[in-house]
Amino acid sequence: MKKNAFLKSQSAQAGQLDLILDPRAKLLPTQIMRAMVVLKDGSLLTTEEGNACFSNDDGRTWTKRPIFKDPRRSARFENALIRCKSGTIVLVYMDQSTLRWKWDDKKNEPAPGARMEVWSVRSTDGGKTWSEPVRLFDGYCGAIIGGIQTKKGRIIVPVQRLLYDPGRHAQVTYHSDDEGRTWEHSNIIDIGGRGHHDGGFEGILAELSGGRLWMLIRTNLEKFWQAFSDDNGAYWRTILPTNIDASSAPAYILRLSSGKLMMAWNRLYPEGLTARQKKQWERAGGDSRCQPVASWHRRELSIAFSRDDGKRWTKPLVLLRGKKLGYSYPFILERRRGEIWVITRFNQKVAVSLRENDFIK
Repeated sequence: MKKNAFLKSQSAQAGQLDLILDPRAKLLPTQIMRAMVVLKDGSLLTTEEGNACFSNDDGRTWTKRPIFKDPRRSARFENALIRCKSGTIVLVYMDQSTLRWKWDDKKNEPAPGARMEVWSVRSTDGGKTWSEPVRLFDGYCGAIIGGIQTKKGRIIVPVQRLLYDPGRHAQVTYHSDDEGRTWEHSNIIDIGGRGHHDGGFEGILAELSGGRLWMLIRTNLEKFWQAFSDDNGAYWRTILPTNIDASSAPAYILRLSSGKLMMAWNRLYPEGLTARQKKQWERAGGDSRCQPVASWHRRELSIAFSRDDGKRWTKPLVLLRGKKLGYSYPFILERRRGEIWVITRFNQKVAVSLRENDFIK
């Protein structure tokens, strides 16, 4: 297909999706929008409910194999899929079959017994076969955004945890030093709040250049909060707000092979609003959702880069924009060196590809 024909085709596809796409990025043909890893042979592995999915053609087509022996088990789209340095694949997921959820709006508290269990499985043969599931957490977890393996080999995954009296969400991490066979958890990071979408939750991790760990946490307080660990994720002792404005939605961070950090997230307001328009901007909350009234802006997904471990970021750039619908719960994959895929896993699901050097030298 000629370049101009491709651009027209891409424009038509974007129009069908209610999508305005930065012209330096292009739509990808994949029909599965979840966390992915690149296998040793260059093929892709992702998951869909109870299946491991494989693609040898950059996501155009997929083959599937079951992960679980028990067909009742089902992994939600919010999960952490990690390929270890050894090649072992570890999946940490919420088991949809364990879901029990009810919120009492009058009391503004969760009903007793709320549950969405977190489990893990591992594969040592590239996702062909999987171990028996191991349970990490038997309370209610609302979302898992991603996880990492540190330079020392520890796997660390932030897990959202429902707390009571008052009902809110908090953050904890689970770590494994044996590639997912056994797990331990950290202290609870609790910044308060009240509501079924309040607190500090949906964290994502990055390992900083000196080995310190950095977690970025969703809040309803107009910016992300952050936590730091100096002992490889066993304990989080420093917890404070960032200067990164954000709506009530999670971010994703990835350390690129160039050494830069890349972040994708939904900012507090649409780009270009005046001060008066910001005051009038639509907000939600002050009810059972969350204690403060908060922006839930998701119609724009922005990206930024950092050369200094997140101390300073490039000016945010809107990568995806919808007129009516949103693009949120991003995932970032470095498909090949310098070739970045950004996938949205909630609201409108889409996958796009961009070149790192087209956005930052």
